[in-house]
Amino acid sequence: MIDILLPNTLMAVTPVSLIVIAVVALIIFGPKKLPQFGRAVGSTLKEFKDATKGLAEDDDDDDKTNKSDDTVAKKEEPKKIESEV
Repeated sequence: MIDILLPNTLMAVTPVSLIVIAVVALIIFGPKKLPQFGRAVGSTLKEFKDATKGLAEDDDDDDKTNKSDDTVAKKEEPKKIESEV
């Protein structure tokens, strides 16, 4: 019974939900403040994207450093000690 009332796509973003969000934002912020709000959200998303891109590049640099350290460690082999009985 609950499956009929609450489909699996309950948290999906549909075009209708986007329209409802836009209308509510227009009512709350008004037509004069909405463009400023949009610019602020856009610049925030751009800064976030740039920051995550920088983190991804740092991770790539760390991976390259770790690979070179691994090759050095692989060259050194432990000495085998054989005991005579």
